[in-house]
Amino acid sequence: MSTDPNRIVVADDDADIRELVQFKLEQAGFVVDAVEDGGQAWESIVSAPPVLAVLDVMMPGLSGLDVLRKVREDEATRDVPVILLTARSRDSDVDSGFTSGATDYVIKPFSPRELVHRVSSVVGRRT
Repeated sequence: MSTDPNRIVVADDDADIRELVQFKLEQAGFVVDAVEDGGQAWESIVSAPPVLAVLDVMMPGLSGLDVLRKVREDEATRDVPVILLTARSRDSDVDSGFTSGATDYVIKPFSPRELVHRVSSVVGRRT
């Protein structure tokens, strides 16, 4: 696991999506720690807080929302920006994400280019 200041944690139980997001973010110059579930995401975030986390909402074990809540409750990680990535697009789902402390909410299917722009915007970089 890298402690690079450009490190992003990406968590998605769908390997194809996880690998696509990792590839696109690495192309944009980020260092990506890609994991497959919420438990691994939390371990990665708490062990070395990243510049940003991209979390799928629906994952086995700890969901993205569960991880987000833990991030916001922990003094060492509470300021880590979190982008939720999910197929859940109802207004109530989006409201729940933002109420829980999400920085942004990206609905699947998504444009990889748009995701990179949103990530770059959140971390204050231009791609």
